[in-house]
Amino acid sequence: MKKKSALRNILKLILGLIGLAIIIVWSGGFLGDKTDPDALAVETGAPLPADAATFEVTAAAAPSRVEVVGTTASEEKISLSARIPAYVSEVRVSAGDRVAKGQVLVTLDDRDIRQQLAAAEAQLYQAQTEYDRAKDLFAKEATTQQALTAAEAMYNSAKAAVEQVKVMLTYAEVASPIDGVVTERRIEAGDLANPGMLLLAVYDPTRMRLEAPVPVRLVEHLELNQAVEVSLERPARVFKGVVSEIVSEVDPASRTQLVKVHLDGVANDVLPGVFGRLWVNAGEREAILVPAAAVRRDGQLALVQVVRGDRVVRRLVTTGPVQGDSVEILSGLAAGDVILIPSTPEG
Repeated sequence: MKKKSALRNILKLILGLIGLAIIIVWSGGFLGDKTDPDALAVETGAPLPADAATFEVTAAAAPSRVEVVGTTASEEKISLSARIPAYVSEVRVSAGDRVAKGQVLVTLDDRDIRQQLAAAEAQLYQAQTEYDRAKDLFAKEATTQQALTAAEAMYNSAKAAVEQVKVMLTYAEVASPIDGVVTERRIEAGDLANPGMLLLAVYDPTRMRLEAPVPVRLVEHLELNQAVEVSLERPARVFKGVVSEIVSEVDPASRTQLVKVHLDGVANDVLPGVFGRLWVNAGEREAILVPAAAVRRDGQLALVQVVRGDRVVRRLVTTGPVQGDSVEILSGLAAGDVILIPSTPEG
């Protein structure tokens, strides 16, 4: 009896497990026909506008432009220094002030010079009196030619001394020799100014140039009066320029020659010391040029919209120098690609 009861229990357990397995298989859908899910159709990019303007990318010969960095400077910068030893009475301008030609910028204490002038004028008066007396006596044959000549010499010497002191008196006022801007102020009221000591510096803001150390291998591509392009950091725009000077000396450390480029179209908006780039054309090479309007700037990134059928897809590119209305693409596009030219700039 015990064996029969045990067999019945085992049989029940096996039947229960079989039933549980059937339920699991059925609920999982393994007993019915499977239907594959439809793939979700996703199209990349955006629709191509109906009236869109496009441009087919091609490789063409372009000038090989090499960038040379430099800094701006005025073509006329004048350092004003003292010509007499004297204390500074007044400084009438500060760095950055605009000044006119002939405007007095610094005055020096001239009391000592005025005392010298008074003494020289007194000596001149005495010498003139003696000279006039000698002329009267000589006319009356009461004195000799030698005495008259000596009196005349003393008079001329005293007259020259007065003129010399008057010239020194003009040195007590330091005036601007040009219309310009004060760029340096090295003196204050009460300071002692010695001859040759720098007081102020004034530059002409309407005559500016870029000074760039050009590698020797590129100097052969430049010549005097050659038209070039210069881009400045401030103001951030491209200027037309003309090579005004090529220094013949080569810097032995950097193997460069200093090239000075006169900037056209300067309207008092270029400051000395601004960072700039001189573009030197060094032959021709194959390059990809696209309309500048097709390139969108997003921070430090440059993007174009590539046309694929009836869709446009954005693509990152690396840009090179701007050449007129075109910009060079260094990477990201190949010949045969078609890009979109937006009718209005993208925001």
